[in-house]
Amino acid sequence: MVWQRSLGRIMALGMAIVILLYAPTAWADWTVPMSYSNADLRGQDFSGQELQGSEFSNANLELTNFSHADVRGTVFSASVMTKANFRGADFTNAMVDQVKFTGSNLSDAVFTEAILLRSTFQDVDITGADFSDAILDRAQVKQLCQRASGVNSKTGVDTQESLGCR
Repeated sequence: MVWQRSLGRIMALGMAIVILLYAPTAWADWTVPMSYSNADLRGQDFSGQELQGSEFSNANLELTNFSHADVRGTVFSASVMTKANFRGADFTNAMVDQVKFTGSNLSDAVFTEAILLRSTFQDVDITGADFSDAILDRAQVKQLCQRASGVNSKTGVDTQESLGCR
């Protein structure tokens, strides 16, 4: 009985040592997502950056450059993105609700499975943007269909088809 308890303790200690030795290498590639919530980032340049899973909630992103940025899974809830450049950005699975895109460049952007509810799209360029399986309000779809044209260079999807305009 005593030897069983001792053996159990030795095994638990051995497991703890294995975890301590190998866990840091398993987590070495993992990074904490960046948080820019409530930040004033007017005019900043995030072009071409990998920002997966970052958070830009309630941020001022006016005139910000996100061209060709990887923002998959990123949260942009309630942010101001007036006259921002998102040309070729990948918004797959992003939360982009209640965002003001007024005058922004969304050409060739990928919004696959993104949530865009209650966002505004006044005077935006959506040439070649892919909205496949994105969640949009009916009024948004109607507004976007009026200016939808082109085919996305990455996905090969027609903008009008991705919005269900046809």
